[in-house]
Amino acid sequence: MTSRHTPLHQIHEQAGASFTDFSGWSMPVRYSSDLAEHHAVRTTAGLFDLSHMAEIRVVGREAAAALDYALSGRLSVLENGEAKYSLILNDRAGIIDDLVVYCLAQDDYLIVANAGNRDEVVAELTARVDRFDASVRDDTDQTVMVAVQGPVAREVLDAAPELHPDTELSDLGYYRITSAVFRAESVDTPLWVARTGYTGEDGFELYIDKDHGAALWQALVAAGVDYDLQLCGLAARDTLRLEAGMALYGNELHPTTKPAEARLARVVDKEKDDFVGKAWLVEHPEPSTRILVGLVAEGRRAARAGYPVVDPGTMDVVGQVTSGALSPTLGYPIAMAMVERDYKDLDTELHLDVRGQMVPARVVALPFYRRRKD
Repeated sequence: MTSRHTPLHQIHEQAGASFTDFSGWSMPVRYSSDLAEHHAVRTTAGLFDLSHMAEIRVVGREAAAALDYALSGRLSVLENGEAKYSLILNDRAGIIDDLVVYCLAQDDYLIVANAGNRDEVVAELTARVDRFDASVRDDTDQTVMVAVQGPVAREVLDAAPELHPDTELSDLGYYRITSAVFRAESVDTPLWVARTGYTGEDGFELYIDKDHGAALWQALVAAGVDYDLQLCGLAARDTLRLEAGMALYGNELHPTTKPAEARLARVVDKEKDDFVGKAWLVEHPEPSTRILVGLVAEGRRAARAGYPVVDPGTMDVVGQVTSGALSPTLGYPIAMAMVERDYKDLDTELHLDVRGQMVPARVVALPFYRRRKD
């Protein structure tokens, strides 16, 4: 049952948003149309409220070493202002969650995890850092997280006179974060501005105290008027991330999914002395029998999560769609699916069982969409 609202909920209601339940949160699913919001992010910019996601701080003298043990990647190599995508694994190397770690200082790290896994990630981190001089703090309820994504995202932020980043945003690299000040009514509020995202476009994610989130949102809306900034909901975010080939917890990622199955072996550093999940990976070096692939289908009917993937010769089920949609940008059906490894090669012909109709599809490389970089 939906019971939680973000601090921006009233603003969303006033903007005419439709809402959906997402992990117990009532979140905007759209403001106008899914297609309009999707295309805005691909062509100009979109503004998202992501305050349902978990913001967790790990602080202390041994915070870096603690994260090296707690997560799959080597976080101790991060310099101040750098970020890294990582995984938190269970003892059998299954994925509890995927997350982004920002190094705010050598003894202070911000971890952004999925909303539905907040409690488990906090509990696991707390237990795992216990052997180190470090501690875990859940800042989710005190934080508003908003994202501006799209080709003119930087221009939107630069046009907000209230926003004063410590680093020029034109100089802020991808997967970097900078401190900033939001100045409104002669009051300075500190915030963090990161150049990260989940849409395949350039973009920024901003973290500010919840009491100032509404003012920040309204400032960004005003700054975006000249750039056709659109308010965007979770429906657009899902098709954008699918086109970008980004895995989503609950679809591509589960506690039984191994990193290599989701093509995320690159974010596991097996050279580390120890981390949760390493023992299982060392004892099971052989590849799994299944792997994630991208599929492009014929026609206009899109497969959805859970639909079977079929060998067209034997008609045997050889996998399952994890995410699928009619791509708004590309104009044809795309899907990600977990299939048996014998069917992973590019151009392999398969069928998607779309409610009893066999739709021809072929394996393609991920991502489906890659933005052009200047």
